[in-house]
Amino acid sequence: MKTLVWVEHENGHLKDATLAVVTAASKLGEVHLIVAGEGVGAVADAAARIAGVQKVHVADDAAYAHALAENVAPLIVDLMGHHDAFLAPATSHGKNIAPRVAALLDVMQISDILSVESEDTFTRPTYAGNAIATVKSKDAKKVITVRGTAFEKAATEGGSGTIEAVAATGDAGTSSFVGAEIVKLERPELTSAKIIVSGGRALKDGPTFEATIYPLADKLGAAVGASRAAVDAGYVPNDYQVGQTGKIVAPEVYVAVGISGAIQHLAGMKDSKTIVAINKDEDAPIFQVADIGLVGDLFKIVPELTEKL
Repeated sequence: MKTLVWVEHENGHLKDATLAVVTAASKLGEVHLIVAGEGVGAVADAAARIAGVQKVHVADDAAYAHALAENVAPLIVDLMGHHDAFLAPATSHGKNIAPRVAALLDVMQISDILSVESEDTFTRPTYAGNAIATVKSKDAKKVITVRGTAFEKAATEGGSGTIEAVAATGDAGTSSFVGAEIVKLERPELTSAKIIVSGGRALKDGPTFEATIYPLADKLGAAVGASRAAVDAGYVPNDYQVGQTGKIVAPEVYVAVGISGAIQHLAGMKDSKTIVAINKDEDAPIFQVADIGLVGDLFKIVPELTEKL
């Protein structure tokens, strides 16, 4: 069975999300990668060195400069004539591309898989992660998105895949890149951080969130996250949101400050190795999944904790 994996990259660098997908793909069979973009030679070289990769297909064309799904999907469909499955990370890019590929191939997409049971059987979360469904597909071509936190990352060195240029399918003309507002993070990126400090609506406003959460995160060398309520209230940008409709994370340590623990938030972080909850409500749902719970006023506990670190 030959698999084709979408390679996420930015500014000439591979993104970690790709490495977990390579691990998932290796459980299905031979692993091929597709690198699409403009001036992506360095990315293709790095992709070829990933352990377990046999071949890297490279589409270097201006049409793929911003990875517009409307342009990328036809390219992948062309390559699927020689592949049995297409896998993409369950990120904003992957979730944008995969459904279009599935529609063009006229097959059912299998979303957010947690494990590979066999070539046609997978597990995936449902009901906000409160139940795990086992899904079997009879489609000849599989289109799959992979939850990155469920698989180990493949090693970035040790592979010797061959690099092969493929013909571009060009600009579909149905969308165009207008611009991007990139949030520059001084701290680790959420999905790859080993420690995350997240704040909720109890932080009151943006300046209070920053004054309370950021010093603790800096002391721990942690990424900063937030609940949907905090994001919707405008305390922090959307990129900070952890949860079912935000980013799925599984760090070594997750510190939840002033977060009650709504189902949609728990779905995004309950696989964390150690969960620390700080909340004044001892009946808050977050304490049901927490390994360490501190009941009290976060405005006293967090500064004291920060000071003692």
